[in-house]
Amino acid sequence: METDLSGGRNYVLRALELFAEYGGREALVRRDRRLSYTELGIAITDLAAAIHHHGVRSGMTFAVLVERPLEAPILQMALHALGVRSVWIDLDALRRDLAEYLDLVRPDALLYDARDQDAFGRRLAAMLEVPVLCLGPGGLGPDLLAADSEPFDPSWASSEPESVFQTSGTTGRPKLVHHRESFYRQVLDLGEELAGDTPVRHLSISGLSYLAGQISALIYLFAGGTLILLEGFELTEYLATIERERITSTFIAPPVLAALLDSPRLDRTDVSSLDIISIGAAATPVFRLRQAIRRFGPIIRITYGLSECPFIAAFPTIDDAGKHLLSCGRPYGDVRVEVRDPEGNPLGTNEIGELWVASRLNFAGYWGQPELTGDTVVDGWLRTHDLGYRDAEDYLYLVGRNQDMIIAGQYCEKIYPRPIEDTLAAHPQVRAAAVIGVPEPTYGEAAHAYVVRIEGATVTPEELTALVLDELNEAWVPASIEFVDSLPLTAIGKVNTAELRRRYAEEHGIAVVGTPA
Repeated sequence: METDLSGGRNYVLRALELFAEYGGREALVRRDRRLSYTELGIAITDLAAAIHHHGVRSGMTFAVLVERPLEAPILQMALHALGVRSVWIDLDALRRDLAEYLDLVRPDALLYDARDQDAFGRRLAAMLEVPVLCLGPGGLGPDLLAADSEPFDPSWASSEPESVFQTSGTTGRPKLVHHRESFYRQVLDLGEELAGDTPVRHLSISGLSYLAGQISALIYLFAGGTLILLEGFELTEYLATIERERITSTFIAPPVLAALLDSPRLDRTDVSSLDIISIGAAATPVFRLRQAIRRFGPIIRITYGLSECPFIAAFPTIDDAGKHLLSCGRPYGDVRVEVRDPEGNPLGTNEIGELWVASRLNFAGYWGQPELTGDTVVDGWLRTHDLGYRDAEDYLYLVGRNQDMIIAGQYCEKIYPRPIEDTLAAHPQVRAAAVIGVPEPTYGEAAHAYVVRIEGATVTPEELTALVLDELNEAWVPASIEFVDSLPLTAIGKVNTAELRRRYAEEHGIAVVGTPA
């Protein structure tokens, strides 16, 4: 049966029309697997049919546990074609938060990749007690990739497609970012605007459980480009892929940029095909920007966005002589940005305040968290909780965060003091703990813990490190732990983190995150 794509009820139907137009162009590459756009469209409809055959219906909530398989973008569009709400499990999330996360989203079914996530998938299945489907054999549920295909009928989608992504709140607890179909329609429109005679060859190292990774994947597919997926960042493989696949575009975080610039392999690799290197997820040190521009030329693109609104500002062209190197660029497209004081009043040029954003790409709210949504979305404006200012030429500058978030590690993990402090303080020989963000030469930021032990305690930094690793995960382990006799307090009895930052800066002769100049 020939599928009718003329209804326009669901954005995936328009995407399938685009894929049919792109035809024999190369769409997806992972390892030795390559799909054309014709094959991509067939894969989406076949997978949607297989999912429907196993009882998943429009309007259901579907938990997804996959890492970076070729099928990840196919799966998202297949679920959306069915009018399903996809809920993406963050593989790096804190183990202790998983039950809370699942309780908020209450999935009707679970799909996991049995090829590399079988143990985690079985653990989730035991917690959820819902029907299970799998990618690959040997899992708890039927293998969708081995299912007999049946005709895909667009009328199966009677509800709008939606997605929920896990991120972290001001205390490190889960926030569930909810995007509706209107968001994906805008992404599709942006992709069509990027389409051209010379398709982009985009190299991605981000998993689709993260919104940034998913949107960059979909936007280049909608544009008719080629999406090349890697399993993560490994320097040798990354550079070899750029050379072998003649990559023209890639998105990386500042630590990956630093690793590239510091590697002797870079000068032995042909990277002349690159037209754009987008950098985001955290602030990039100016000396690294200058180094990158000298090495790659004016193809460095600084971007600023959040899970709640992935495209806020961009710096599309940048050069070493530019006076805006500290900036994250100008507002993107028709995005409106205002800098406001604590009462919500707009501020003038070069005045520091909180950035508020109005955009068609703003999220719908935090799933199952109405109070948090009400505090963040005000009269259609998104409060970013980032502090910054704008200059007379409309360039935006970020100077800090309202929260005590720390962006640490190779993959710019967002971590927070409270969970680390609670874990440390749970040790029977620890009286109190406080955590601050401090400079780290390789990745920019790291956690430093001040710990007050009880009298006669023998606990060591190594034991506390092991405790945090076991309770949270590797990204949250403090880079350093310092034992102190007491913690400074404010007048109302709260730990004075500003004093701890000042003390650290004074002792180490450096500026510390959150320490006034």
